[in-house]
Amino acid sequence: MSEFHHVSVLLDECIEGLNIKPDGIYVDGTLGGAGHSCHISERLTTGRLIGIDRDPVALEAAGKRLEPFADRVTLVHSNFCRMGEVLRDLGISGVDGILLDLGVSSPQLDDGSRGFSYMTDAPLDMRMDNGDALTADAVVNTWSYEELKRILYDYGEERYAPAIAAAIVRRRENTPIRTTLELVDVIRSAMPPAALREKQHPAKRTFQAIRIAVNDELNSVAKAMDAAIPCLNPGGRLAVITFHSLEDRIVKNAMAAAAKGCICPPEFPVCVCGRKPQVTVLTRKPIVSGKEELERNPRARSAKLRVCEKR
Repeated sequence: MSEFHHVSVLLDECIEGLNIKPDGIYVDGTLGGAGHSCHISERLTTGRLIGIDRDPVALEAAGKRLEPFADRVTLVHSNFCRMGEVLRDLGISGVDGILLDLGVSSPQLDDGSRGFSYMTDAPLDMRMDNGDALTADAVVNTWSYEELKRILYDYGEERYAPAIAAAIVRRRENTPIRTTLELVDVIRSAMPPAALREKQHPAKRTFQAIRIAVNDELNSVAKAMDAAIPCLNPGGRLAVITFHSLEDRIVKNAMAAAAKGCICPPEFPVCVCGRKPQVTVLTRKPIVSGKEELERNPRARSAKLRVCEKR
């Protein structure tokens, strides 16, 4: 396995957005390679960082990278959507900042043995946590044509979803599709020649869709947004980086809903719900990477950062 090192996206913007206090308590809910966490930790004195990741490989690598800050860092193997439970178990009633970087770490994509990559041959896995039950093999070989078509459309925004789903179903009727390159071959066979000549790899969208389904990523994002805001102290900030339009919509809508006060019907003469705004949204439009960052890291092209502050 290659060394787990991940290029942190929108690093300066995240650090500024979190407005770190040296004595504050912060959560990095998607620890990954600990790029963001290193910069948070070095700004702490008496403060504390709680690093959470569902990937044991990432967690081990992050622990080594964060060794210089061991006195102020606690690492937890869990899903970021369970951060409320994690903090309760640690006896922490509130935090001053939460960071969620929803991108898949480059080492996860590049480590061919884990089945995320369409460039090298490996068993169809794609689990971020190898303790989870669902694998890409199960999705590809047991899910119905309708379910496959749906996730390719919804999660991959794949315009050839019906043809690819049909090709998968046809191929597996004869023999199961067991490896990444076997799946790539099926995808290629379903696409017209013009699509195969596009700059983007023909399997990219399908692999993204299956990965999102295997790891239940969108439900995790929605649950995490519900969990995060109640965990913040007044003045605490939530910073979220998304890489997919569906994730960004969940984050945007959750922040907007939390920033809204009264939800009574417009025809009511007075408010009866008593609802008060929980947060102030600090990013009217999402922050995106500049030209310099994109030259260093092309994977940052789709990144969007949104920040809100607890009232």
